[in-house]
Amino acid sequence: MDNMFFESKSKYAFNETVEKLNNIIVEAGWRVTHTHDLKETMRKNGFEVLSVKVIELCNPKYAHRMLSIDELRIYSNMMPCRISVYEKADGKTYVSRMNSALFASQIGGVVEEVMSSAYNDAESFVAQVAE
Repeated sequence: MDNMFFESKSKYAFNETVEKLNNIIVEAGWRVTHTHDLKETMRKNGFEVLSVKVIELCNPKYAHRMLSIDELRIYSNMMPCRISVYEKADGKTYVSRMNSALFASQIGGVVEEVMSSAYNDAESFVAQVAE
């Protein structure tokens, strides 16, 4: 599992990391489809946790390649891509994401091509905020 999920320390504070990532994603031609505020969700359910936001992002050109083929629609549960931004007890902000390229390599074909491209793009977004 060490190579299935990656975590990077951000060089920015929590809110600034979220804001910068949103801008980077949009400037790269992707769309931010939703941002889940998990701290707020937990608070509404009576629990307290440090700040966590999960950014859902989509590249319509990539998504179309998979969603337009009936046999590949089964993999739609891997969409949209997600990047998580969170604080830890050390007071620092971190960014995590799944290695979708590694996972998709088990499937091959168009899914591997699309998810590898999406993974590479997401890595370039994270690199711009990581230490």
